[in-house]
Amino acid sequence: MNRNRGHSGFTLIEVLVVMVILGILAAIIVPRIMDRPEQARVVAAKNDVRAIVSALELYRLDNGTYPSTEQGLAALVHKPDSGNIPQNWRSGGYLDHLPVDPWGHPYQYLNPGVHGEIDVFSYGPNGPSSDGSSSGEIGNWNLNR
Repeated sequence: MNRNRGHSGFTLIEVLVVMVILGILAAIIVPRIMDRPEQARVVAAKNDVRAIVSALELYRLDNGTYPSTEQGLAALVHKPDSGNIPQNWRSGGYLDHLPVDPWGHPYQYLNPGVHGEIDVFSYGPNGPSSDGSSSGEIGNWNLNR
């Protein structure tokens, strides 16, 4: 008498084939899904840089010049008390607070800039290298890339 008659199930081979197919699909799909958070961080950094540059433009319109590198981006939040002290600094500042980039580092500011009159940038996901440069910089000079 055959005891397995009427019972159907999956053989070990069928289960292994399904697992291999799922593994192949995961190998193709997971890298694409995992890359999205990094793209979102880059977009957020670009938006922050644009907002900081806009605040710097307002600062310049009110005071005739950009803050110095030494005064830094803090001049957008608190009135500088050293260097070229702005005479028409807006009460309340130009930004509520200084944002940090999506990787947890402060945004960088140079006046005069290397790429233009001023440079506002993040070192990006790789951070600064030992020589202070970065291959992943996100700055006001490359926002459209």
